[in-house]
Amino acid sequence: HHICFNTDDVVAELERLKGLGVELIDETPRDGLAGRIAFIHPKAMHGVLAVEFHHPHVDMVAGLGGPSDLLERPTAYLQAPPVVVDVAAPRAGWVGTLDTRVLGLAVVALGGGRSHPGASIDPRVGLDRIRPLGATVRAGEPLARVHATDASAAAHAAELVQAAVGIAGQAPVLHDPVIERVDAPAAAV
Repeated sequence: HHICFNTDDVVAELERLKGLGVELIDETPRDGLAGRIAFIHPKAMHGVLAVEFHHPHVDMVAGLGGPSDLLERPTAYLQAPPVVVDVAAPRAGWVGTLDTRVLGLAVVALGGGRSHPGASIDPRVGLDRIRPLGATVRAGEPLARVHATDASAAAHAAELVQAAVGIAGQAPVLHDPVIERVDAPAAAV
């Protein structure tokens, strides 16, 4: 599995991450299926492969007959969620843990994912601006933003986000999550 982060400037974001000491796979962007991308090393993300990318899915959307200016003018095509709430950090510290399963369950609870095969998905809801592992936060600063259909759903999702994001009293030590690497023999490649 992997997580993707959208940025308007991949080069600047890579420089910012390098300045923070984040281990990268790509020090410069490369061409990907969705535009310019760069990979963050899984060691820096507790074993989750992360991708910084620019203009995700624009070519795919346009290739399927959708608008090529979706990212420049999203409100022209997508309905805004009725409720948008920032989830505040309960105290200052560092993002020490991220329970991605709980974050995913929050999205499903909002209606942004399916709880059973026939369920519909509401494209207006979900989470964004999730603070990354190791980020410093001050009390009251946003840990994430919730997009919901109503205040009750937003409050429930905010509780799940706060449960999913562990605030540590010191910067987390990131351990290599790879126990062993198995590579295919050269002849098999």
